[in-house]
Amino acid sequence: MGEATIDQGVSFRPPAPTPRAARAGPITLIRALWNSPIEAWTQAHFEEPVVSHGLPFGKALIVNDPAGIEHVLLRNAANYRKDTLQRRIIAGGLSNGLLTAENEQWRFQRRTLAPMFSLRTIRGFSAPMRQVADEYVARWRALAAGESVDMAAEMTRLTLEVLERTIFSDGLGHSIEEFRGAMRSYFDTIGRIDPFDLLGLPDAIPRLTRLQARGALRFFDTAVDTIIANRGRRLAEEPQAVARDILTLLLEARDPQTGSGLSEVEIKANIITFIAAGHETTANALAWSLFLLSQSPAWSERVAAEAERELAGPIDAAADSMVATRAVIEEAMRLYPPLAAISREAIGPDEIAGHPVAAGCTVVIAPYVLHRHRGLWERPDLFDPSRFLPDAREQIGRYAYLPFGAGPRICIGAAFALQEATLVLGTILRHFRVALAPGTRVWPLQRLTLRPRGGLPMVLARRESGLACAAPDGAVAKAEVPQP
Repeated sequence: MGEATIDQGVSFRPPAPTPRAARAGPITLIRALWNSPIEAWTQAHFEEPVVSHGLPFGKALIVNDPAGIEHVLLRNAANYRKDTLQRRIIAGGLSNGLLTAENEQWRFQRRTLAPMFSLRTIRGFSAPMRQVADEYVARWRALAAGESVDMAAEMTRLTLEVLERTIFSDGLGHSIEEFRGAMRSYFDTIGRIDPFDLLGLPDAIPRLTRLQARGALRFFDTAVDTIIANRGRRLAEEPQAVARDILTLLLEARDPQTGSGLSEVEIKANIITFIAAGHETTANALAWSLFLLSQSPAWSERVAAEAERELAGPIDAAADSMVATRAVIEEAMRLYPPLAAISREAIGPDEIAGHPVAAGCTVVIAPYVLHRHRGLWERPDLFDPSRFLPDAREQIGRYAYLPFGAGPRICIGAAFALQEATLVLGTILRHFRVALAPGTRVWPLQRLTLRPRGGLPMVLARRESGLACAAPDGAVAKAEVPQP
């Protein structure tokens, strides 16, 4: 059992499953993959560069060798497509979007959508990102002293509102709470690895996870139809008055090579992708960052001081100057990566780090394991943002740290997410000291993304009040670690 320990408020060991001593049997493995896949990893996965597995659905190769990862994701990426299991899990509602498209359909979409995420465009979103954070700060100031609030849920609401101001400035057509509920239902159901998928049973056999996700998918379908119809009408009636947000850019986007636009199906799939991936991953990165800072007074104060200095000036490039805040977020994504595993299927035979790969073999690159690998990181299980400060950051291998993937399919919204997370986290710490609510039990749960199980109840103490969230003697309350 992983245990959270404090090291003089500077670095500490956050809660995480203790790797299994030996490989689990088929039934135990299926149960672990259904409950939370990060519970299935063994000590060998965190120590060996490559581990070969015989799984219910075929052979798999788990790769932690950076050169091997580069080979799969970049140098020979054409030989590795998204595997059948992954496509089954995430395809619902996202089919034909950038996340699941393959071959020329993917290349066309990537070329078409790339200009929307240019540095200039993203910096232009700094003001609305900051505005949303300020509004939440104002609301939290009304909390009674000692009153707790679920910051995991709050970060989900906040990031959805950021999307509303930057991507869908006419609104989402439904309340933030409706969208948050649908998203939670979607990730709680479709995010589970269904035993039938593990066993490779035909798609014609109903999956409980997909049946449970139907309500959320119907909600997304209706909501997106409304969003597109409203924007299309406004573009036809008053084009000069329509915001040049990402939705407008998406509807007007043209492939720079062919001049073709996206189809209606592709537009819908990408809107759902941006809503799902664009808020869930950032919300989780923020929630984990807040938890980690609640256990590290030194870094909490460092982020607060930096935010006080950098957020007092022009906002457009403020996130670029907030190096300590960015380091905390990157360390949070190292320990609790937004996507815990990336999988590919070999189209033809190959070799990875000296291991033969047969056609059809599943290759798994697990950022959760890679980021804690004993051969790649010093003190990998400890929270230590200093490893991401500028000079140290340069020493981290490109393929040893993959919070947003790598290669041609690296997350197109990575810069957007990092800017948003940096501005939001800095704004929060500038105004509050954060602490876990008494009795809070923190544990990571994998449902496609990696989030705190049961939420993250926290107490926010206003900095100008002189109150502290630490215990009276200055010690930080140790995070309680539940049995998984």
